[in-house]
Amino acid sequence: MNLIVTVQEAVTAFAPWMEPTTAELDAIEAEMPVIDREVDLLDVWIITMDRVPSEVDMQRLRRAHKRVLAARVDAANLAGTGGAA
Repeated sequence: MNLIVTVQEAVTAFAPWMEPTTAELDAIEAEMPVIDREVDLLDVWIITMDRVPSEVDMQRLRRAHKRVLAARVDAANLAGTGGAA
């Protein structure tokens, strides 16, 4: 008879090694404004998927895209200055 066992012990045995480092968490936190703006842009794209975009929809898309670009510029400037605000 074959026994069925869980693999939870094998998976969780390495969990502390697989946790993100402080540097990785800091990098994620520094990138969050860009991620938030990209999610906003994605939301606008999703809204316009099921219909022909109106002029107002196109304006929303342009504004959301500009916000993404501005957030990326801010993130690049912070990275260039060592991340200090």
